[in-house]
Amino acid sequence: MSLDDTWFSEASNDYGVAFSLKVEKKLADERTPYQHIEIYKSTHFGNVMAIDGVYMLSSRDNFLYHEMMSHPVLYTHRDPKNVLIIGGGDCGTLREVLRHPEVQSVLQVEIDERVTRLAEQYFPELCASNHDPRATFFFGDGIKWLREAEAESLDVIIVDSTDPIGPAEGLFAEPFYRDGLRALRPGGLLAQQSESPLLHMKILREMYTAMGNAGFADIKTLQFPQPVYPSGWWTATMARKGEKIDGFREQAVAAMSFETQYYDAEMHQAAFAMPAFFKREISERR
Repeated sequence: MSLDDTWFSEASNDYGVAFSLKVEKKLADERTPYQHIEIYKSTHFGNVMAIDGVYMLSSRDNFLYHEMMSHPVLYTHRDPKNVLIIGGGDCGTLREVLRHPEVQSVLQVEIDERVTRLAEQYFPELCASNHDPRATFFFGDGIKWLREAEAESLDVIIVDSTDPIGPAEGLFAEPFYRDGLRALRPGGLLAQQSESPLLHMKILREMYTAMGNAGFADIKTLQFPQPVYPSGWWTATMARKGEKIDGFREQAVAAMSFETQYYDAEMHQAAFAMPAFFKREISERR
């Protein structure tokens, strides 16, 4: 069955699946030095951003990803003051991080400034905190920035990247994780989007191996739904410097001064309960 040009489709040919949204019109189409960015107005999911033909976010379901990339890692850390976001050009993760009053500074390092500028235009709700005095932007290579970062200067690193191809490939490699480990203070945490456990177990196994070889003391994966991503089932993987990932600040979550749409204490605990096949695959690899 073919779809006409009123639909935008992302086909994952390697897995024999595709996801489509009915669209009303194209809002933006730019080729930057790094990638091809398209933005559409859809009929039921609001505005949609795609990069190189791959869905990045929609107005309707982005809260799932942005909340689960931000709040679990920040509430797992005992006292997150200094945060680095690598990628995250749409600024949704930045907005969620800045909801935490204990956070004193957030640096966002995004390679392609046009992602942020287009997000400001077409997803202004995600960019509502861009002028927060705690936020700093650097448009450049996140891998290089982390390589040159001051040792033990960060509490949390969030890697909000695209798939591990092209410019993002190095963000999933052992040298990058070694640089992250060095930049973190003792007990610090790195959290990274880690694809679909249903489709991308090879990537997840390789991440566990690379993070372990880099010297992280403990690694855990959390899961959440994400309708516009392949399979609709997504993960983030968290690694800790020098100690186990054990528990979170549950009382602080219960006393949150801001509202969330998906994340709460029960969801935090449930997200780390991974299915049996995942545990077998990871235990066999480690």
